[in-house]
Amino acid sequence: MIKLTPTYSEILVSSLSRTEVTRRMGLVTDQVNFMDASVIKKNQISFFNGYIQGSRFQLSLKINKADSFLPLIKGEIEPTEKGCIIFLDYSFFPSTEFFLGFWGVITFLLTLFFLIFMQDWLFASLSVLVGTGNYFFAFFYFKRKVKQSQRVFYEMMDIKVRE
Repeated sequence: MIKLTPTYSEILVSSLSRTEVTRRMGLVTDQVNFMDASVIKKNQISFFNGYIQGSRFQLSLKINKADSFLPLIKGEIEPTEKGCIIFLDYSFFPSTEFFLGFWGVITFLLTLFFLIFMQDWLFASLSVLVGTGNYFFAFFYFKRKVKQSQRVFYEMMDIKVRE
């Protein structure tokens, strides 16, 4: 299946046990349900919002102001003999995917309207530019926010990253 929105996946190998990884995540995560506005549990020092259930979790970076391009981190932890493997998938929240698709369809329809009914190449080209510009801006900003989320997640897991 072709995804039209940006995603990013990574696999981390840790010497920490699955229990220790979930404990560390729990210490810095406010337990929330993303489909409900209520907070289940607040931590004094929290970097993430989300939930952790067994070996699966969903997290997003805790922020002070709205950010439509913030990635949702879905993960799973698999235990091994000497630690665990953490599978991470970064993607947009469903509402952001919806609006990115919505505006993509609107700009496409405007392009068709200007080409077919108005025969105005300038406005048709402008519609295409606005649509593709919006899409590339979303990709670029998503990559920046993934790196920001990664830094915080790696710090929480004591993972050293070479830059």
